[in-house]
Amino acid sequence: MTKTLAAARRQERVKFKVPRSVQDAIPIRRIWPDGIFQVGNQYSKSWSFTDINYAIADKDDKMAMFLDYCALLNALDSGASAKITIHNRRIDKEDFERSVLLPLHGDALDHYREEFNEMLRAQVTGTSNSMVRERYLTVSIVKRSIDEARTYFARVGTDLVTHLAKLSSVAAELSTPDRLRLLRDFFKAGQPPAFDFDLRQHAKRGHSFKDWLCPDSMEFAADHFQIDARFGRVLYLQDYASYIKDSFLSELCDLDRSMMLSIDILPVPTDEAARQMQNTLLGVETNIANWQRKQNAANNWSATIPYDMELQRKETKEMLDDLTTRDQRMMFGLVTLVHMADSQQQLDSDTETLQSVGRKHLCQLSTLRWQQKDGLDTVLPYGLRRIQALRTLTTESTAVLIPFRAQEILQPGGIYYGQNAVSKNMIVADRTKLLNGNSFRLGVSGSGKSMSAKEELVQIALATEDDILILDPESEFGHLTRALGGEVIQISATSDTHINALDMDRSYGDERNPIVAKSEFVLSLYEQLVGGGQVTAKEKSILGRCTELVYQPYIRNGYRGTPPTLRDFYRLLKLQPEPEAQGLALASELFITGTLNTFAKYTNVDTQARIIDYDIRELGEQLMPLGMLVTLDAIYNRVIQNQKRGKRTWIVADEFYILFRYEYSANFFYKLWKRIRKYNGLITGLTQNVDELLRSDTARLMLANSEFLILLNQSATDREELAKLLHISDTQLGYITDVPAGCGLIRCGGQLVPFTNAFPQNTDLYRLMSTRPGEMLN
Repeated sequence: MTKTLAAARRQERVKFKVPRSVQDAIPIRRIWPDGIFQVGNQYSKSWSFTDINYAIADKDDKMAMFLDYCALLNALDSGASAKITIHNRRIDKEDFERSVLLPLHGDALDHYREEFNEMLRAQVTGTSNSMVRERYLTVSIVKRSIDEARTYFARVGTDLVTHLAKLSSVAAELSTPDRLRLLRDFFKAGQPPAFDFDLRQHAKRGHSFKDWLCPDSMEFAADHFQIDARFGRVLYLQDYASYIKDSFLSELCDLDRSMMLSIDILPVPTDEAARQMQNTLLGVETNIANWQRKQNAANNWSATIPYDMELQRKETKEMLDDLTTRDQRMMFGLVTLVHMADSQQQLDSDTETLQSVGRKHLCQLSTLRWQQKDGLDTVLPYGLRRIQALRTLTTESTAVLIPFRAQEILQPGGIYYGQNAVSKNMIVADRTKLLNGNSFRLGVSGSGKSMSAKEELVQIALATEDDILILDPESEFGHLTRALGGEVIQISATSDTHINALDMDRSYGDERNPIVAKSEFVLSLYEQLVGGGQVTAKEKSILGRCTELVYQPYIRNGYRGTPPTLRDFYRLLKLQPEPEAQGLALASELFITGTLNTFAKYTNVDTQARIIDYDIRELGEQLMPLGMLVTLDAIYNRVIQNQKRGKRTWIVADEFYILFRYEYSANFFYKLWKRIRKYNGLITGLTQNVDELLRSDTARLMLANSEFLILLNQSATDREELAKLLHISDTQLGYITDVPAGCGLIRCGGQLVPFTNAFPQNTDLYRLMSTRPGEMLN
């Protein structure tokens, strides 16, 4: 036994007292508001940490993650013990309904809300995705006072957070209410607390904090225990295989039951470990020498050393080499697991399932007999170790029990985007919390881009008061917009629908004089009509003068009545004395008094509707640049108006690559992409022509700076380009290669998660959203 282990056992030894109540069975002696607990003779503190994409990483990335995790284990203090805990917790139904389901409003749209909620409920009632897997790291140390412990945990916490950050795992220290809530979730699973824990109020009333978390009863038998009406059993890893796969822990935790698995780690100082191994090697060599001496005395000069002795010598030398030359540390490890069930029969069946997983990996999971209470105290994240079944390990052999599997995206108050393809948990993301919530949806035709965007819009329309503006070049959003009570504006030379290009109100522009902003728009408009770079300085002066003149009556009337039209502007141009004015009037005649005059008339549609679909499919090549200019101007000013009213605006641009064929629309969206967060808005771009989009340096920059991306099935050339631009590994590319519609990768902030998303086809919402031939509404 090493000095470290002997000291640890001496410090952990406490006088046994028979618990006289359920509260006495919980070994926490004292708590402090900053999350430090006194348990036994030790102080402990816990940190939560998020998962990383270990399971879907390629070989090189896995090795890098493994080495970073080894560095984390090596950073653990030899004077303290650490416990890594994986908690499988069933989703709380009330929390789920409160955070994800669409609230009913008692209006005509409740039918669609109920359909969507039914789909969401079906996602969590399955056997595989009703569990949440949480990870915690608890450090325990013996100190003379709480102040010494607090100073120690402050230093250690910074170190742990830094090492976990290198793994792309976000760590956060648990406050006292968080740690107590974790224990309550285990002891009183499925019972929401009547009130949140408040340490000050409990102290004022003279109540014990244990009253808030402890169950009504705990009963321990030889090989199991009972908490209220639930049964539980603690297992421990008795025999380790010489080779363990890194998927061992994940497979153990795949059981769809409430459970906790803990890995206790007791690091040994390197110098002490090296001396221990040198002494062990000396003992092995002495045994071999004694054996050879006996053989020589029996005149057996050619006898070979027995295999077991040779193997012991080889393993001892390898471990000594690991400690002295390969940056490995000696650690004592212990794996314990507690699982819960609703009946004794179910408990026995689950135990057999877990043991069969162990046997598959040539490991033996055994039931603790007459030690269930000690086992429970060990496995729960108190920071205690009551089971003396430690195994000597190196850093790498400890790191094989890696607690990571696949990243999850589950942000409170977010929007549902599908299921995690690895864990089968729901993906719920809140784009508004990202640094840049703008989004691209990329994929070949039929991959599910429009369906994904429409599903997002349905949730926004049915659950919020936000405005939605759609730029629709393929007439794919009309039926859904009408069903949700929005306005479809069909813009073309032959349409009866008109938008006045000179529409303006008092709030036009970005905190500037409306006339100044409108003059810039008129200049851009005439640059489109006359030709880029062909409007002279004289002509710009004439256009600026006419803009002021044409709006004078409207402004004098307090922005009431009807604003002027391009026809009024045209007549004013004709009255100007300069010949350049006559040239400008002639250049714009086709679009004002001629056959393409759709933007020269008074607006005759509701441009203030909450949901607007700008259908520009029939604009035609001649009218497209002008139509794009007017439409984007209307969208931009709606965003500005909403921002002043404190309202969020969502903009969806289908067939996004079309916008980059025209210089004005490309520049407009690039500027808006960078600034729209300031205006409380978000943009979503959809395109199947990824290759064409990536030819634009502006679009590439927008794509690289977007924190929310949905990548669906991609063509071979597009996959290569996206892999370079977004740093996607070959393994992850497999999730966007020849996959069904609605499957792919989601990038949310720094997380990249494979997903699947299938919407029930027997619903009205599916018929409104589908764009498949034969399923689309006419």
